[in-house]
Amino acid sequence: MRIDVKGRNLPVSDELRDHVAKRFRKVERQVSELAWLEVELFEERNPAIPDSQVAEATLALKGVTLRARGASPDIVRSINLVSDELCRQVKRHRDKRRNRREARGAAAAALNARPPALDGEVVLEGGEVVLEAQVEPLPPDVSSAA
Repeated sequence: MRIDVKGRNLPVSDELRDHVAKRFRKVERQVSELAWLEVELFEERNPAIPDSQVAEATLALKGVTLRARGASPDIVRSINLVSDELCRQVKRHRDKRRNRREARGAAAAALNARPPALDGEVVLEGGEVVLEAQVEPLPPDVSSAA
């Protein structure tokens, strides 16, 4: 995963970059190598806002973009809040994808498990005729309703 750390009106030191990389390792293990993470750090200039240190993260994955924002009086705490929130979102996204994939597989298995409609004899491996049947087409009004 590629990580870009940007500072808006705030200098970004190597310590902050290392802390960001350390906090987002958990997310990095759960996403593709092609994922791209942008962390933007800035300070709110309004003195009335007590949580003035803000961190925003944008994680671009294949087909989805996840975003998180954290604010606190300390920039390191804001980074921790953002990483925890993004980790929850990634886990939820992965679970959704896994559930969809399993549901599709179960639906395909159910379709393949149905016995085919045969017109003629059903013969077992031993060569014995078990059932003789003929499939008749449905009347036109019934087939259009289904």
